[in-house]
Amino acid sequence: MMPEKNTGPRVFVVGPVDDGARLDVFLAAACPDLSRSRVRADLDTPGAVLVDDRVRPASFRLKSGQQVAFTPSVRTALSAVPQDISLDIIYEDEHLIVVNKPVGLVVHPAVGHPDGTLVNALLHRQGPITAGGDPLRPGIVHRLDRDTSGLLVAALDDVSHRRLAAQLADRSLGRVYLALSWGRWAEDEGELEGPIARDPKRRQRMAVVPGGRAALTRYRVLEDYDFAQYCRVELASGRTHQIRVHFAHRGHPVVGDPLYGDDGRARGVHGPDRRLAEKMVRLARRQMLHAAELHLRHPITGEAMSFSAPLPRDFETVLAALRAPGAAAPAAG
Repeated sequence: MMPEKNTGPRVFVVGPVDDGARLDVFLAAACPDLSRSRVRADLDTPGAVLVDDRVRPASFRLKSGQQVAFTPSVRTALSAVPQDISLDIIYEDEHLIVVNKPVGLVVHPAVGHPDGTLVNALLHRQGPITAGGDPLRPGIVHRLDRDTSGLLVAALDDVSHRRLAAQLADRSLGRVYLALSWGRWAEDEGELEGPIARDPKRRQRMAVVPGGRAALTRYRVLEDYDFAQYCRVELASGRTHQIRVHFAHRGHPVVGDPLYGDDGRARGVHGPDRRLAEKMVRLARRQMLHAAELHLRHPITGEAMSFSAPLPRDFETVLAALRAPGAAAPAAG
């Protein structure tokens, strides 16, 4: 592995708009080419970040006019290598493989997660995979966030990758999710439209932004707990963090979502449901989002194929608390 070129110190002057901003948040926004996890790691490196020539903690509040000098660490170029990691295989043949991805498993190597990913596991199981042409994402057709569980399909040859990618593009590759969201939707089912792009104010997030890529999400409420609702969600497009962004944009973020949600809103739940809402937040240790169904045509035979994956235990535990006698009275959607 070859080290990347070190571009040397980056110097920024804090403007009025960033007066009072945390140092780590300021640097993440000032360096959109670097991941937030990498910036935070460098903040722990002595001398890598100086504010007016002094070392400051990540939580330091900046003042307008201060100078921030940041020297990013030199990183080695990433590569994907086989690793013996257990996978829950739903289906596989010589052309494709469908995996039930667990919570916590990253899909492919990236800065901050150079190994221990689903791709590393696939390479160990299948041998070399060249499909797709990206050495860090061999065979990957679509992705799931690290803390989203459920179904993902990968291609094992170039023809299958091209054809599955085409199905993803023309929306014939169907993906259905189950989500627990805050609040009550005005309608029990509907469509959420809004172009998605990088959030111009918080670069680590995506947002509904004019001029972004078109995105369409369909939802249907399955169970209503007044302060939260259990929903079936179908993607008609595939943008980064699409469900999380669309739900948050409409004021109904996914429960347990640290980036787009606000689980402090349990404090706004009144009456006997307050304690239940707080319990839900304690149990939801990650975003309550699960890729439950996958529908596609076999890339070689053309056969219609459908797969499903049950809710993982942590999601079931949260729903069990909401469904417990006396806890709430769900209304089927």
